[in-house]
Amino acid sequence: VQLQASGGGSVQAGGSLRLSCAASGISVSIGTVRWYRQAPGKQREFIAHIAASGRTNYADSVKGRFTISRDNAENTVFLQMNSLTPEDTAVYYCNVPPRIGAPSEYWGQGTLVTVSS
Repeated sequence: VQLQASGGGSVQAGGSLRLSCAASGISVSIGTVRWYRQAPGKQREFIAHIAASGRTNYADSVKGRFTISRDNAENTVFLQMNSLTPEDTAVYYCNVPPRIGAPSEYWGQGTLVTVSS
């Protein structure tokens, strides 16, 4: 199983980025996929979640600005990030938690997002 995160970069405050998490060896459509982030000197924090049903959930800090979605045909999960602020600067990770029939947890390698004021 591999999760390949991409799409990070540098952007000015108020800008947008779209992160991708391309999965191989596991289907993103039949289980939960999550995005986390870790800012310098801080603990990794939950950002967004998409369930197999398509139901989504967000951290309060990104609600209304970030949108998680997936493309089943591409086996990829996306994180559209709008109205970025310097507080969004972090390494972003995609995650597949343990699921029925697949008890391991998987993490992508992380993609760096830097937002300047």
